[in-house]
Amino acid sequence: MSFSPGSPLAQLLAAPMRAGRVVWLGVRPERRLPMVPASSLIIDPIEGLPGDHYRSRTGAARQVTLIQQEHIFAIAAYLDIPTIAPELLRRNVVVCGINLLALKGCRFQLGTAVLQATGECHPCSRMEEVLGVGGYNAVRGHGGITARIISGGEVRLGDAISRSAGG
Repeated sequence: MSFSPGSPLAQLLAAPMRAGRVVWLGVRPERRLPMVPASSLIIDPIEGLPGDHYRSRTGAARQVTLIQQEHIFAIAAYLDIPTIAPELLRRNVVVCGINLLALKGCRFQLGTAVLQATGECHPCSRMEEVLGVGGYNAVRGHGGITARIISGGEVRLGDAISRSAGG
């Protein structure tokens, strides 16, 4: 959707937003294998995330997946359970303090890397398996975003995530 740059809605969409921070990192070594938590990840536009089974998808829209910690809390509440381990949702990066959907179509800084939000990260059928009855529907609309790597770098626990200048 395109708006006139001077329109009130375009101005709101481009308005400053607070940075968030990284609270969990992990890779999926192979399909259906448990995720491997990490304290830092190398992000490479050619190699993707070394150690992740999506690593070879150069330039693909789903090189990195991100989810908000706040949404993990919501998913747990929908399932009436106290908490959900981040690795069960199979996203590479968990952040807090930023609305990931506000990054739609934008470039953003993650640690020292630059990524571009490419879409929503919808739940897979495994959510029912790992979270129990209702797991799939609990994640719907709260599964985070997918991103393409624009320029490489490193991300560590505690690093900032923020929209790049010029979006």
